[in-house]
Formats: sequence, structure tokens, C-alpha cells
Amino acid sequence: MSSKSTPNFFEQSEEDVLEQNHNKLLKHIGQSDWSIQQKIALACRKLASNGHAETLAGQVTVKAEDNTFWTNPLKGGFGNLTQSRVVRVDENMEVVEGDGIPNPGVRFHLWIYRARSDVGAIVHTHPPYTSALSMTGKQLAVAHMDSTMFYNDCAYLSYYPGVPLANEEGKMISEALGERRAILLSNHGLLTVGKTLEEATYLAIQFERAARVQIMAESIGEIKQIGDKEAQEAHDFVLRDVVFFATFNAWCEQLLREQPDVAD
Repeated sequence: MSSKSTPNFFEQSEEDVLEQNHNKLLKHIGQSDWSIQQKIALACRKLASNGHAETLAGQVTVKAEDNTFWTNPLKGGFGNLTQSRVVRVDENMEVVEGDGIPNPGVRFHLWIYRARSDVGAIVHTHPPYTSALSMTGKQLAVAHMDSTMFYNDCAYLSYYPGVPLANEEGKMISEALGERRAILLSNHGLLTVGKTLEEATYLAIQFERAARVQIMAESIGEIKQIGDKEAQEAHDFVLRDVVFFATFNAWCEQLLREQPDVAD
């Protein structure tokens, strides 16, 4: 029996192996049944634990029904957010559910939702390594397998448009993002979008990690880029919903164990 199965196992094509692994994951991992308020609170806590929220700057939004959007309130920041504090705002940024006020920066999120019908969630933060990279004039490098999700999928706004609180900044950022999932904002920070909150959060966490590894690598030598073919293949594999859900769910299980007040 082993003599028959072993050759088949070792002779499988790369496409077959990738598809089989994906199908196995689909059977065991999917989107969680946590409420959207709890997911936003968990996403903000995860971002805070990874250095994305050292101040009150930054916003997480999720598109709801009737041109409304769930978001974190300004008060308390990411690190103190609980599901009961999450608010829902309309397209004029007026609170229609919950207490508190949204971060004024949510205004430029609305420009992106207006331009991209495929976007269901947005994360914008100013983490340290991304912020440092944004000061250099360099773009995010795709030179490690863990950053391949950004291959041909990370835009770059090469100038600082000012504090993104007005419509002009929202227009600039949404146009620079185009059809991509992420953007490095010069002298500013990062923004990621996704069909789901899981996707946008996963990309934001990976963006900061990619910036950190890039800065570390550049401190010891010249970066060696990944080949286009290999980068595209890895990009397509890691940007599957099952990867977002599996990773996000694992983060949240740990957070619920270590910070149970997030569910208050």
C-alpha cells in the first residue's frame, strides 16, 4: 500500500498540492460567528498589541447596511475598545447606534467605500516601522515570502496631503489606492482594505511586519527581490479567505483568553 501511495504523493504537481491544502483548510476553518462589534473590538486590540495604536490616531471601519458603517469611537483608543463601545455612523458621520463619536479620519474611509464597491472593511494606522519607511521615500519591498500578499497590490502615495480630515485628502487617498488592497502613505502610515474585516486586519498586521523586516534587512545589506513568477504565485495563495479567517480567529482566541474584557 505504501509503495503505491508514496510515488503519487511525491509526484504531485505544485498546483495539485496547493489546491488540496486549500480544500482541507476549507473543511475545518471558516468565518467565525462573533458579532461585527466584537470582531472590531478584537481587531483593534490586536492592532494595539502590535504597535499600531500608540496614540488615538487610526481607524477601523466595516460597511453595514443602508450606507452605514461600524467603527471604533475616538475615546479610549484601540487598546481599550470593547464590543459595547463600537458605534455605527451614517454617510454623514452622524452616530446612529451606540454612544461616543467616531474618529474624524473616518471621513476619508467614506471616499474609499464610495469608489470601491468591493471593499467591506478598512484599517488605517500609523505603526512605527511603517511610519519610518514612509519617511524615506521608499516603497514597500516584496522580498520575503511573508510579504508577497503585497506583490503588485500595494499602492504608494508619494506626497503628504495633510491631515486626512477633509474631502480633498479623501479624494487623493482613494484615487492613489486605486484597485489595490494596501497603500503606503508618504510621511504618514498605512491603509489596507478587504472584503471582510478579517482580510483588512490581516493585511495591516502583515504590512507592519513587512516594513519592519525590510528596515532590518536594509540595515545589513542590499535587499534581494523575489522573482515575479514566484511572488505572484505566493500572492494568490496567501490571499485566500481561508487564510484570513484562520489567522484572525487564532488571534482572537488568544485575545479572548488574555483580555476577556474585550467582550464586555
